[in-house]
Amino acid sequence: MIPPWVLLIFVIGVNFTLWGMVGLARMADQRLHPAPDLPGPSPRPSPRPSPRPRERGARVRPDEVAVLMAAHNEELVLARSLEAITKLVPADNVHVVSDGSTDRTVELARAAGVHVIETPTNVGKAGALTEGIRHFELARRYRAVLLLDADTRLDPDYFRAALPLFDDPAVAAVAGCAVTDWESPRKRFVAQLLTAHRSRIYALVQRLVKFGQAWRLANAVSIVPGFASLYRSGVLPHIDINPPGLVIEDFNMTFAVYQQRLGKVGFCLGARAMTQDPDRIRDYIRQVKRWALGFWQTIRRYRPGANLFTAMLGLFAVELVTASVLMMLVPPVVVLLALPEIVPASADWPGFGEAYRAVSAHLSLGSVVAGVLLPDLLLTAAVATVEHRPKYLLWAPLFLLMRAIDAALALYTLPLAWLRRSDGTWRSPSRRGAPVAGLVTDPVGVSVPDR
Repeated sequence: MIPPWVLLIFVIGVNFTLWGMVGLARMADQRLHPAPDLPGPSPRPSPRPSPRPRERGARVRPDEVAVLMAAHNEELVLARSLEAITKLVPADNVHVVSDGSTDRTVELARAAGVHVIETPTNVGKAGALTEGIRHFELARRYRAVLLLDADTRLDPDYFRAALPLFDDPAVAAVAGCAVTDWESPRKRFVAQLLTAHRSRIYALVQRLVKFGQAWRLANAVSIVPGFASLYRSGVLPHIDINPPGLVIEDFNMTFAVYQQRLGKVGFCLGARAMTQDPDRIRDYIRQVKRWALGFWQTIRRYRPGANLFTAMLGLFAVELVTASVLMMLVPPVVVLLALPEIVPASADWPGFGEAYRAVSAHLSLGSVVAGVLLPDLLLTAAVATVEHRPKYLLWAPLFLLMRAIDAALALYTLPLAWLRRSDGTWRSPSRRGAPVAGLVTDPVGVSVPDR
């Protein structure tokens, strides 16, 4: 009989346990070696920025950051995002590349007073970013470049939290902390489930994994998500942002930082950015499949290196496969073990009875509940407590089903990474338009990527 603790290892995961412990060490280290006081909230940017490199070691200012946004048919969200970012940096620092848009994307960008160019066709996000960096000469003119998705709005203190990480000259990139957009109205059952599931994943991954991976003594962040990521300008010319065959760019850029030894990756929970997640199951599946395929494609592209990042990546990949197999088996196994408890005669049904006896010889319903269902519920309760969102508990019974869907997509895309080459073209999920308002986030409860 398989004991519950074996199942618990797969549910919680070695990565979560390992990096969660490292995260605790990072918290202790920060208490023993507190960082210098951070400056207060940034004043409103001046209308005439001076984005020239300053002397080495000086802190990067918000008006020395270029913002680059690739947008494909983003009229529903673009104006709101541009309004939010131009409160933090001058409009002259913001650059939009309309990637073959056929809606009002270009018109809205021009109305916001930012720089905008158009690509004649849909070349994909990576291609649009490459063209924007080249056309606007961002790597030469600015000290840092923020890659920002069109549906993303930065927290007012984003730069106050993120830019001090560049005080360490070895830091090449800073990953943003994703915050789920709970503001836009969602009334459908599926929309609320998808939002809660994605928000829970963000909270667990960023608090229990990424926070530990970014510790100064570890430096093994798995991804700098493209929804809101900062790069030191000097490293961008060394990164091939748009190599052939990849469906997404952020895994590729992160791997390049580590495998080409361009520097460290920084991350802190205070660099928050609010992003819209899919609220339709079709959009959700398409997005997760794209992310998973991009991850496996990037692993295929890069050779393993003799460093902690490669070791972390190998552990994560192995655990992703094994845990995905387990998660896909959980729903049918629960049905298989529970049905005879409800309908005793089902144990003698042809076919079903044989399967029940084969599984029950190794697993009991109590083991599955104690090793899988209960730990997942406790994780949900912890997230609900930290984020002050008790509504998570309403969706708790369905989170394992969502994890099974994610697992199926991870396994489905694994062989495709070696069988299919992507052209990088993209279509954003259905967006939710909303009146422009100030960004409000819970200072304690952060729904914490990637995008």
